Amino acid sequence: MEKCRAGAHSRYDIKHHFVRVTKYRKQVLTGEVGTRVRDLVRELSRTNEIEILQGAESVDHVHVLLSCPPTLSPSKVLQYLKGKMSWKLLMEFRHTQAQF
Repeated sequence: MEKCRAGAHSRYDIKHHFVRVTKYRKQVLTGEVGTRVRDLVRELSRTNEIEILQGAESVDHVHVLLSCPPTLSPSKVLQYLKGKMSWKLLMEFRHTQAQF
């Protein structure tokens, strides 16, 4: 049996599969940018008590399987990940402007 996560008054096993695609499927997630995307997903999930179960990156998209607490809706999780990840990548890598 799989391990359930526990909150103060609940036990849960909620999993969401997200795919983050770059604008026009441009192939910009290579080298340092791809490594930074992986680090940002880990960092952002740690701050929100989200557990990464699986993840994979390609040159134009990122797949992530997340185990989220019931207090976070899937739309809020994706909104947070997309917003923070895009903003930080644009600040660090100016050559990827308007491609996320």
